[in-house]
Amino acid sequence: MAGNVGMTGESKAVEIRGSAKMRFLGRVGGYLFKVVGRTLRVRLENEHGEKTTIRDGDGPCIFALWHNSALIHVQCVGRARLTRKMVVLTSASRDGAALASFVEVFGFGAVRGSSSRRARAALVGSLRALKGGMSLGITPDGPRGPRYVVQPGVIKLAQLSGAPIIVARSRCSHEWRLKTWDRFRIPVPFSRVVFTIEEGIEVPRESTDAEQEEMRIELERRMRKGLDESELLENDEH
Repeated sequence: MAGNVGMTGESKAVEIRGSAKMRFLGRVGGYLFKVVGRTLRVRLENEHGEKTTIRDGDGPCIFALWHNSALIHVQCVGRARLTRKMVVLTSASRDGAALASFVEVFGFGAVRGSSSRRARAALVGSLRALKGGMSLGITPDGPRGPRYVVQPGVIKLAQLSGAPIIVARSRCSHEWRLKTWDRFRIPVPFSRVVFTIEEGIEVPRESTDAEQEEMRIELERRMRKGLDESELLENDEH
C-alpha cells in the first residue's frame, strides 16, 4: 500500500502507470500468496490481548499500518469478513498497478496515488471512498519513509472525512525481511501471526494544527508498540 495522502497541489498532472504485464504479475502473486496464506495461523486480538473481530458496521474506518507489514495485513484483513468494502491506497507507478491487481484477489479495491505522485487525486479518491461507505487501508510511513514515522496526511484525511483511524499491528513467529528501506516483512509459511487492532483515533473537524500534531504523535506511539527496541534505534539513527 502506498503511504501518506499529500495535501498540496501538483505542478502538473502525473499519469497513472500500468501495463497488462504488471497487472498479470500482480494477480498471479495475489493467488500465490493467498495459497501460502492459508497455512498461516492467524489470531485477531484487541490491545488487551483478547481475541476479537474487526467491527466496521458503524461506519467506514481508516486502517493505519506500517508499510513493511502490508503483505501480512492484506492476508489478515482478508480473513476478517468485513461488512464494508475495503480499498487500499497504492502508488501511481507500475508497481502500484501490480499491487492494485494483487489486492483485488483478496476482494479489495484500490485508490491510485501517493504522497509523491498524484497527491491530489489520492486525496480526492480516498475521501470519495470513505464518504461512499468504504473503509481505507493506508501506510502513513510510505511510500518512501522514513520507516516507522507517521506523516501528517492520515490525520488530515481523518479530519476531512470524519472516519476514525484504527491502529493495525502484526507480529509473526517467523518471517523474512527484505533489504529495502522499510525492511519489508514476508511471513514464513505455517507461521503464527498475531494481528492486533486498537480502538480508533477520531480527529475533530475543528481541531487545530497543534492538536493534529499531538494526534499524529499519539498515532505513531500506538503504531510503534511491540516493535523491537534495537530496530527503532537503528531507524532513528537513519
